[in-house]
Amino acid sequence: MLQQAMEFVEDGNFDDALKMYDLVLKQEPENIHALIDKGATLQNMGRIKLAIKSFNRALDISPQNLDALLNKGAALHSEGNYPEAILCYDAVLKIDKKCAMALAYKGLSLGEMNQLENAIKHFKKALSIDKEYDLAHISKEIAQELLKSIKEKKAKTQ
Repeated sequence: MLQQAMEFVEDGNFDDALKMYDLVLKQEPENIHALIDKGATLQNMGRIKLAIKSFNRALDISPQNLDALLNKGAALHSEGNYPEAILCYDAVLKIDKKCAMALAYKGLSLGEMNQLENAIKHFKKALSIDKEYDLAHISKEIAQELLKSIKEKKAKTQ
């Protein structure tokens, strides 16, 4: 059933995927994969609060599950709740200091909070772990350009 649900997701048939995840969870209420995938599907549908609820259920069962923490952080980020998202990424980094995705995602949240220098530091750290990580590379360049632009504006007004 999980395979069928994933195929529905790949086809963009999210409603049927959710039905399959619910069937799996009816039989196995503590199936971590079904909870996380259901949350990701809900997030794709823009149903962020329900997605977070699904990630939280997974975390109740497995508090150190990296996928659940990363996905919950991404969902919180998309809601604009950057401080809470950062807490999720920090929890991942406590478990795995070399998680490039958590570093890059934390950088994105820091950037949204206008902490550009700190964001750049996290993008660089992610790239030191995974030199090919496009999200970190592109985000670092954007953050550097923004910071440069801000500094130039400040210099003109002084």
